[in-house]
Amino acid sequence: MPATPAWPPRSAPRLFVEAALGAGVAVPVDGNGAHYLISVMRIREGDTVLLFDGRAGEWAATAGQVRKRDLVLHCTQQTRPLESVPDFWLCAAPIRKGRIDLVAEKACELGVARLVPVLAERCVVDKVNADRLHAHLVEAAEQCGRTALPALAGLVPLAALLADWPQGRTLFFADETGGAPMRDAFAAHPGPAALLVGPEGGFAPAERALIRAHPSARPISLGPRILRAETAAIAATACWMAINGDWTSCETK
Repeated sequence: MPATPAWPPRSAPRLFVEAALGAGVAVPVDGNGAHYLISVMRIREGDTVLLFDGRAGEWAATAGQVRKRDLVLHCTQQTRPLESVPDFWLCAAPIRKGRIDLVAEKACELGVARLVPVLAERCVVDKVNADRLHAHLVEAAEQCGRTALPALAGLVPLAALLADWPQGRTLFFADETGGAPMRDAFAAHPGPAALLVGPEGGFAPAERALIRAHPSARPISLGPRILRAETAAIAATACWMAINGDWTSCETK
């Protein structure tokens, strides 16, 4: 007797939408989303698409009214509830285009709850294209199976970040001059946390002193080699997730 095929099919494309999802909701799709589904994925009427809106989990939807440039997706049932990610923020200085995009993409894949761009003295880039970063977060979430996007904060100066730092959240400071081994520091301070990573040239001495003086800051070592800013952000985030995050209890879906 042939096996019953999995439903919804694992091959079904995933799409982030702004519309609120729910049973019986019809979601019109046009623009880039429609191009992806119709021209790239070759969606036809009756095919299944997985949708998420960052609020209502993931929903299976059936394609209908498929035209050249738009279609309508009809929600049929919820396939997964809204996920709960570890309470971990990534506070990273903006770096050159392409590299900051990579940081945003990997932060989403690794399970970061909030991405905070931080302006430092030695930043080569002093602006952030929020729309582009949001687009990278969306694309990463669609690919990795997240049902909620990481929150994206506005660019904040380092001094303001520290002045308004929430009580009870550990701030792990990736200090290229040295600090405690990551494994030891992360294990010693479970609970809400954040990682602070500087720009290409690192933090200025006065900034480093300001960070180290903060009561929530815990300097950590980046190891024996000099790391690029994006490598430091991704590697340290992965280490935190392996020790205090949801990697130890996750199951393959």
